[in-house]
Amino acid sequence: MSEPSPAPAAAPPSLVDAEAERRRAARALLLRPLLHAGNEEFRLVRKHATDLAAWFAAETGWRLVVDTETARLFKTPARLDDATRPAVVPRTKAPFTRRRYVLLCLALAVLERSDAQITLGRLAEGVLTGAADPALIEAGVDFRLERREERSDLVAAVRLLLELGTLHRVAGDEEAFLAQAENDVLYDVDRRVLSGMLASTRGPSTVRARAFEQRLVELTAEPRPETDESRLRGLRHLLTRRLLDDAVVYYADLAEDERDYLTRQRLAIASRITAMTGLVAELRAEGVAMVDPEDELTDVRMPEQGTEGHVTLLIAAYLAEAGRPVSRFDLHRLVRGLAVEHAKYWRKSATEPAAAADLVAQALHRLSALELIEYAGEDEESVSPRPAISRYALAAPRITTSTGKSKS
Repeated sequence: MSEPSPAPAAAPPSLVDAEAERRRAARALLLRPLLHAGNEEFRLVRKHATDLAAWFAAETGWRLVVDTETARLFKTPARLDDATRPAVVPRTKAPFTRRRYVLLCLALAVLERSDAQITLGRLAEGVLTGAADPALIEAGVDFRLERREERSDLVAAVRLLLELGTLHRVAGDEEAFLAQAENDVLYDVDRRVLSGMLASTRGPSTVRARAFEQRLVELTAEPRPETDESRLRGLRHLLTRRLLDDAVVYYADLAEDERDYLTRQRLAIASRITAMTGLVAELRAEGVAMVDPEDELTDVRMPEQGTEGHVTLLIAAYLAEAGRPVSRFDLHRLVRGLAVEHAKYWRKSATEPAAAADLVAQALHRLSALELIEYAGEDEESVSPRPAISRYALAAPRITTSTGKSKS
């Protein structure tokens, strides 16, 4: 009888620790692509910067820049049509409106030409000057700083810049400015963070297209592949980006060459993602999802506590069981009935007449962000369940008898 094969040697503790540190650093960058010095995640990113930069460049085509104060992963999206992850106001989590996005961009332009310190009043003056551009006026952007609502939009942009570390408050408070524009706030401008805010493959001033969608395409355009090797590399980058960013990647949503490549390479791509990030691949006939066992790398959770979370879960179960398009009207009626049924557990306002529409809208936004539904019809007045929603279907109960047999 031959000797048994020796068990594989365990990795030295130092290698295990280094792998765990790299994984933690990679997850931190995926969760927040702009990190600042002063926390453990930044220390780990800086320690493993070489390995992290090499991995992101090879697998996603994203560039990682790390210095003594900041770490910036320049992520470019695989999709330009995803409107489910907007910028949000830090305090209220309200999604940015079109005007707030415009004000954010104008504020960045003002800061680019500012001194090391700036007041909110000076920033507002610069934004007002920029908003007077005929092209913006023609596009319907109206901003005069006369009403509290307009000041609130500017403050929302400023607070996002504070959260990102582009600005640091020195004196004053934005709430006073909201009450009266004469109340000022003083900020330090972090030029290092400011210089890394823009994540695009070319400068906006070089874009010539006028239509919004085409401008996005030009801002994120990458060199056309000239060889088979560069074409395959481009496919790997695109699909890895989607697997890292999107809740589910459906084969039906991919172009033919993308679908063929993912079908052949999904195990290899998924294993590399798992090794670096700890995400676990869920491979199904309809597509691939990278699931986070720690439930950290997501900006939309399900299930989630609270009235909105319970409504979302119940609508998901309803759509999974229906297996067909359902109108918003039917969902409004469903939620009105559920509000009565769960009145003891939901917040009191959920039973008000207008509450059902808001609860349905929030639930559908979350389900859409998770790739569990898609909107149907010109006015998006109905929704269709997508294959991954089947995991939320309510299975029939099975009761085990005394003989050990089970029945439905």
